[in-house]
Amino acid sequence: MGFDFIKLVSRVIFTCCFLFFLFTISISLASPPPQPTEGPGGSSYYHNKVITNKYGFGSKGYYLFEPDEPRLSIAPVIIFFHGFTAITPTPYEAWIEHIVKKGNIVIFPVYQRWIIDSTLLFTSNTIKAITDAIEELEAGDHVKPDLEKFATVGHSMGGVLAANVAALAKESGLPQVKAVMSVEPGVHPIPRLEDLSKIPEDTLLLSIAGDADSLVGKKDAKHIYKDTTQIPADNKDFVIMESDRNGIYSLTANHFAPVAVKNSLIPGFGVDALDYYCLWKLFDALTDAAFYGTNQEYALGNTFQQRYMGEWSDGTPVKELTVTDNP
Repeated sequence: MGFDFIKLVSRVIFTCCFLFFLFTISISLASPPPQPTEGPGGSSYYHNKVITNKYGFGSKGYYLFEPDEPRLSIAPVIIFFHGFTAITPTPYEAWIEHIVKKGNIVIFPVYQRWIIDSTLLFTSNTIKAITDAIEELEAGDHVKPDLEKFATVGHSMGGVLAANVAALAKESGLPQVKAVMSVEPGVHPIPRLEDLSKIPEDTLLLSIAGDADSLVGKKDAKHIYKDTTQIPADNKDFVIMESDRNGIYSLTANHFAPVAVKNSLIPGFGVDALDYYCLWKLFDALTDAAFYGTNQEYALGNTFQQRYMGEWSDGTPVKELTVTDNP
């Protein structure tokens, strides 16, 4: 009797341990949320094809991306600024295609040729490339640019340039920038931030930092937010992407989180929930709000829709974005 009781207890203990092991494995194998089908950041695209061309030479060259199938007669213009030395669109190709298939023209200024190029020229190189790109769009066989709907978005050094172009647009003969999103901007003062008080007060602005960004940190993201005192708090936010390591695939908000290489097999360099639910969602919604007066609750105001990051496959919510007006 005693031996049978010991065997029974042993089996119960083993079964409990095994079930606990399976439970632990199921938690660790949770996968991050896929791209939503609808709404900002979602896969409901209006166009099936992106037409890509490169123009100009060296640091004043640029790429044009235009929506097609169906072709538009006119479309809003997004200026997309790359990070330091990322002089081809490849590191951001999935994000750019997402923006274009939503019905926008994207201008991608090269602004530098070599790593030794002077950073002091990056802003002027960018303005020259944008000016030339607009002339090409208006004169050539292209989707015509709707210059009343004009926005900038940039990562790293490009985050600084996105703010600079908005500040210098009027004096440079460029259209007013209606929306600005600076993602993990840095590193000031190379290139230096311009006088951001020149950005029109009705501009919508997001300044975004990553909680695990050890390369540039939050310094310039805070500068951009705090130096635009003319923009009311209702029209701008400081956002922190939060890392989440709930599942088998960690969502890490480091400096390379905005990189969106198509079909990448390298973790952290492809597309994941930090793209769909943070960067892509926020910029889609920011331009929707600036251009059409819609979806502002997904971009601004510290709302649930803005902070929401989807759910892991086990039902656990992905860690929400941190949104503040007092960084």
